[in-house]
Amino acid sequence: MFRSRLVVKSGEAIMLILLCFFIFGPVTGLALWSIALRWYWPHVLPQEVGLDYWLQALGLRKSLAIGAVSIIDSFNTSLVLALTVVAVVMVIATPVGYVLAKYNIPLKGAVLFLFLMPQAFPQQPVFVNLLLTFNKLGLAGTVSGVMLVHLMVSLVFAVWISSAAFKSIPPELEEAARSVGASGMRTFLRITLPLATPGLLASAIFVFLTSLDEFTGTFFIGLPFVTTLPMLLYSSSGYNLQFASVIAIVLLVPSILFMIIIERFLKAEYIGGMGV
Repeated sequence: MFRSRLVVKSGEAIMLILLCFFIFGPVTGLALWSIALRWYWPHVLPQEVGLDYWLQALGLRKSLAIGAVSIIDSFNTSLVLALTVVAVVMVIATPVGYVLAKYNIPLKGAVLFLFLMPQAFPQQPVFVNLLLTFNKLGLAGTVSGVMLVHLMVSLVFAVWISSAAFKSIPPELEEAARSVGASGMRTFLRITLPLATPGLLASAIFVFLTSLDEFTGTFFIGLPFVTTLPMLLYSSSGYNLQFASVIAIVLLVPSILFMIIIERFLKAEYIGGMGV
């Protein structure tokens, strides 16, 4: 009995160590590369460390010696795009999600499936064909064109999560408010919307992170005039691993923070409602 229990505990410890390695190993590697000034084989750790790449990336130092540039402009572009996309998408997704959750409309499943269509096919052929259309409309190589691509990619998450958030609200609460004389709009604003706010917040966070990390559509539609952080990461990863690591960490920080918020606010009933 003791031996079998020891084997089980040892197996659990090994699995935990492996899990930590796969989760924190890549992040640790990024952190080390972002401060490594010299790191050559076969040394396990950098031979020389410093914040030169961070200072250059944050615009606090200007030097051509390390082959890094300021990421401030690209960061501002990514941030403005992401925030604008969140605002537009949530304005569209909130009423659509409410209607899909609360009304028995015809072909509801088909409508939800249509929102999945941008994710149902390989993105590269879709964006190549979209580029031809955007060229004719004068949207290729513009922030507006990139924003439309981000809207197309992000809308699916917002509609599905918003619909699940509204569906998780018991209809009895809305019926009770209507029974005491509240109008439909008042019921929505005072009862339904506050209860759905955590789910809508999670939806907005998903949209923000999707837009912030979007690369393929930005690459095909935005080049050569729109440069976001993922674009800068792609261009630098082939020649400067330290600089690319700095950008990767900058992109990783909001993802970690927002995922913590999502874990707190996105309840299990919202997830369960997505498949209904």
